Amino acid sequence: MQSMRYPTLGSLLWVDSASIRNIVLIVLGTVLLTVSAKIQIPFYPVPVTMQTFVVLAFSMACGWKLGGLTVISYFMLGAMGLPVFAGTPEKGIGLAYMLGPTGGYLLGFVLAAGCIGYLAERGWDRKWYTTLSAMLIGNIVIYVPGLIWLGSLLGWDKPILAWGLTPFLLGDLAKIVLAMIALPAAWKAVNRKQPKSA
Repeated sequence: MQSMRYPTLGSLLWVDSASIRNIVLIVLGTVLLTVSAKIQIPFYPVPVTMQTFVVLAFSMACGWKLGGLTVISYFMLGAMGLPVFAGTPEKGIGLAYMLGPTGGYLLGFVLAAGCIGYLAERGWDRKWYTTLSAMLIGNIVIYVPGLIWLGSLLGWDKPILAWGLTPFLLGDLAKIVLAMIALPAAWKAVNRKQPKSA
């Protein structure tokens, strides 16, 4: 793994005021997480949301600190009872929802935001193959606590993988492909606008 720290896409915005930039990015990320949780896209074998894509792509664009703070801010809104999660308010709100079957995946969001943001700060978002690797790692980091929590809550005698993993793999693959196209393309566009050194 590269040890050198690279700037993120988010760090190139509003360079005159880092604090304003960070606040705007956290608010924007929280809005994107909320919207992406509510919109279902028809897909096979089940409809998908773009929420995992937003968690991972946003964290890659902004780094581990902003990515993690954004996810935590989103969770704080949910814990206060605002219907920001997928299936809310129909499936419950607040801490009761967060401690339900999706609780492990929510924990995975925070862990993945930190992990994939760290990789982005080491330049993993600049090439398609490193972006692919980072997205795969991020998805694994989301699924591991999600499945452990689901199995512990509902019982390991239940078809946990059939409920919490396999129906979503094709949708996640499509989101990974989207990220490995979009993020390197964004860097190419940014690099073209950078002034050439003499």
